[in-house]
Amino acid sequence: MPILNRAAEMQQEVAAWRRHLHTTPELGFDLHETSAFVAAKLREFGVDEVVTGIAKTGIVGIISGRLGEGATIGLRADMDALPITEASGVAHMSANAGKMHACGHDGHTAMLLGAAKYLAETRNFAGRVAVIFQPAEEGGGGGAVMVREGMMERFGISRVFGMHNEPGLPVGQFATRPGPIMAATAEFTITIKGKGGHAAFPHQNVDPIVIAAQIVGALQTIVSRSADPLEALVVSVTKFHAGEAYNIIPETAEIAGTVRTLRKDVAALAEKRMKAIVQGIAEAGGATAHVVYDANYPVTFNHPHETDFAVKIAAEVAGAQNVEPNMPAVMGGEDFSYMLEARPGSFVFIGNGDTANLHHPGYDFNDEAIPHGISYWVRLTETALAA
Repeated sequence: MPILNRAAEMQQEVAAWRRHLHTTPELGFDLHETSAFVAAKLREFGVDEVVTGIAKTGIVGIISGRLGEGATIGLRADMDALPITEASGVAHMSANAGKMHACGHDGHTAMLLGAAKYLAETRNFAGRVAVIFQPAEEGGGGGAVMVREGMMERFGISRVFGMHNEPGLPVGQFATRPGPIMAATAEFTITIKGKGGHAAFPHQNVDPIVIAAQIVGALQTIVSRSADPLEALVVSVTKFHAGEAYNIIPETAEIAGTVRTLRKDVAALAEKRMKAIVQGIAEAGGATAHVVYDANYPVTFNHPHETDFAVKIAAEVAGAQNVEPNMPAVMGGEDFSYMLEARPGSFVFIGNGDTANLHHPGYDFNDEAIPHGISYWVRLTETALAA
């Protein structure tokens, strides 16, 4: 099956929805305008049940097939934007200062809305499909909240599927892999307390900047000397704050960053070694140190059976030559991981073409991908829920 004719016909309409969402980005759970737009569209399409207020601004729409009873599958799109000032120069640039759809969630939402419209019109399946519109993927863990609030049980969802755009992957192509496809994430903050004083008399003080600088370098040995070199692990220091004047050694210094892993035992090793390194260096320098280590999103783990199924569907839409079934894992995080912990399912990437990278101020979702995404969702639903 190539791209659906109806999906191609819908492209301009769906692109208009997408561009509207792009001009009105919202953050985290505070997606009131976005959520209202999505809910209104679902009701307009004749979706059987539109449930709002899940995880504050999340939405689930239920569409029943016309071919009889059957299972319920979930299709998920994320809706939130990022705290970035847009520099894309497109006509539909963000109208909300300091907020931008720099990860393509506007495109994800629009494609799932397009699929919902098609499925509500045709209903060529048995059972039910739950279209899930999730808030707060960008660090807020909205997927976890929806799961904790009982979404899977409430709607009887037996399997769940997700999709994300990928700059650099040509439009019309898909990529995925069984097993770990995206990393578990953790955030750390390290506070070094020394003894402040006049910078002309360093021997009378305990300089937290020098100690923190040693820690930054030493943390890199977690990857290079503590972990198996065949295991995926990232330790990145992304913040360093200390001091306010040229001639004062400050009392404290703070460094912070992120850890990414694909296995729980490697994550545990990284946390253990980080705390040991920090305490050892601080003590040797005469300072004290406090480590706050927050493990947040778990590994996004694709279930093998559902991933084989997703590859089959993508091949039917795009052709087998345009589907990569064993892509390298990505060290970015994704809170669809919580849904995959709750139910079997799979997460795929769809090509966004030669565009700026995700989370870049020049990024814009490629509307040429819309018919491919709609066709994937429709074909997946009609096949998974065949009578």
